[in-house]
Amino acid sequence: MKLTLRQQITQFSHVLQTGLFPILQDELGELTPPAKRLVATLEMIPLARFIPSSRGWIGRPSKDRLAIASAFIAKAVYGFSLTRQLLDALASDPQLRCICGWKEPWQIPHESTFSRAFDEFARMELPQFVHETLIRETQKDRLIGHIARDSTAIEARERFPQTPSPKPTPKASAEPAKKRGAKPGKRGPQKRWKGGKPQAPLPEGTRLHRQRTMSLADMLQELPKDCSIGVKTSSKGHTQHWRGYKLHWDVADGQIPISAVLTGAKLHDSQVAIPLMTMTSHRVTYCYDLMDAAYEARHIEEHSRQLNHVPIVDPKAPGGPKSQAKDIPMGKPPRELSLAERERYKERTMVERVNARLKDEFGGRNVRVRGAAKVMAHLMFGVVALTVDQLLKLV
Repeated sequence: MKLTLRQQITQFSHVLQTGLFPILQDELGELTPPAKRLVATLEMIPLARFIPSSRGWIGRPSKDRLAIASAFIAKAVYGFSLTRQLLDALASDPQLRCICGWKEPWQIPHESTFSRAFDEFARMELPQFVHETLIRETQKDRLIGHIARDSTAIEARERFPQTPSPKPTPKASAEPAKKRGAKPGKRGPQKRWKGGKPQAPLPEGTRLHRQRTMSLADMLQELPKDCSIGVKTSSKGHTQHWRGYKLHWDVADGQIPISAVLTGAKLHDSQVAIPLMTMTSHRVTYCYDLMDAAYEARHIEEHSRQLNHVPIVDPKAPGGPKSQAKDIPMGKPPRELSLAERERYKERTMVERVNARLKDEFGGRNVRVRGAAKVMAHLMFGVVALTVDQLLKLV
């Protein structure tokens, strides 16, 4: 009989509680709650599958990369801000040290070895592959109802080259309008279309237009990933700035992260919508795309329907932010969501809760590395731990 995802997770949790935890407690004593979460995370993720073996190489054998990778997972689970804090905990906590793979404190590598190993993991995209495999193995037989799409600001401590300001363009002369006798401030008679004005053709030459015919690798390659200054407007109309990156991701029902993309902070959210929905469609099967007003573009909605999904996008407020919206006295009324769409759109708040958990519990607010590859590796170690934690909550 084929087991559902909930039954598989329940069976896995039963094996942990009745089999693995008692054996570890006999060897290490009573396990703390963070230690239990770490054991469950390391048992669920296929970490050893992507760690290359160094046996048979010429020269001095390298330190055990599997133990170091397990330690970085422990850093995200325990919420350590610095690698130095992780090393101190490994030296003083026998439970944590044995779970990661070292028996004695003198076996723990130096901090510089951890730094070199992390650079290797970042270049080979180890946490990205581990997360993708985890999602494919646990969500392959599940029909997901909603995918919530959003981005979150990632502050970084690094500099970036200043871009030169563009040269001002000369203003067009108003002489031709005066010669024709046109009066400023007044418009001529407008042509009226029977049955409403026809829909304008889709804009061409934009990044969204190009992405619809590109492969996923080409789409991701085109996105800017350098550190930059990000600007966003809150729901109350306040402007916020930060230096660093943006983490764009899709979250499924149950607050399970499905896919993630890191870009520079200056990139608009809409430019990553098509790559994200393409990546998510390769991994899982789902029905609805839930997006806020930043993703309101015809190319995005058309591409979502082309992938056999139903896009539900919050319409833009006519006067700017929703708190400053004004009624339109003339013309076509603004687009509104139907009653069923409004009920489904309420599920989009799950991505906001996942944003908060990543930053508060899994190191998303404590980025101490530089470069897009290392920042993405740091965040994805936290995303892997967060994904396992949410899967175990299904029990």
